[in-house]
Amino acid sequence: MARTRSENYDDIQRGILTSACGLFARQGYMRASISDLADACKLSRGALYHYFDSKEAILFAILDAHIREMIADVEAAMAGKTTTLEQFRVAIHAIVELNARSSDEQRVILNDLSFLAETEQAAIKALERQLVDVVADLLIRLDKEGKIVKRTKKIYSMMLFGMLNFSHTWYDPRGGVDPKEFADMVVDLFLYGFTMPLPAKDAAKDTAKPQRQRA
Repeated sequence: MARTRSENYDDIQRGILTSACGLFARQGYMRASISDLADACKLSRGALYHYFDSKEAILFAILDAHIREMIADVEAAMAGKTTTLEQFRVAIHAIVELNARSSDEQRVILNDLSFLAETEQAAIKALERQLVDVVADLLIRLDKEGKIVKRTKKIYSMMLFGMLNFSHTWYDPRGGVDPKEFADMVVDLFLYGFTMPLPAKDAAKDTAKPQRQRA
């Protein structure tokens, strides 16, 4: 007979993922044993297996949930914007803000994805491509000089994601630059460069940006 679920099953499962993610980020997936996981989650090994079939299943669930949340956040942020520039800016905001509160997930996805089975890696990479494609499409629509062609599309896209995905190694969202300001710095640097002035229309919008962001 199938085992019935407790009323707080989903909460406990989410708690396992949070605790496991912290453990993997600190210790590394391969060095974390099932006993370590059980201790981190304050559960017995038997109870842990009630919620997940294996350590690999936990890793997959962490990465799958993180990428799906990022896609959902980006899509929700873009939904209320009409211009491509606005959509691009809020998409980068959404990615930066999620990464800022999910540094453990970022470490795990960058360091431990390769430990999943090939089919599970493929599923995560497909989600990542879905996110990259959304942002790449925005870049293409913003590209007025035809710099992004088939040969360079991936390069430009991954240059941008390189700025975003490795920020957890040095960026402190509690420091002097909050995630919204950091996201705007990424957008402005990537689109306009460091020494180039902003286009007049976007520069006018940017004059009110610090007050809006810090409100």
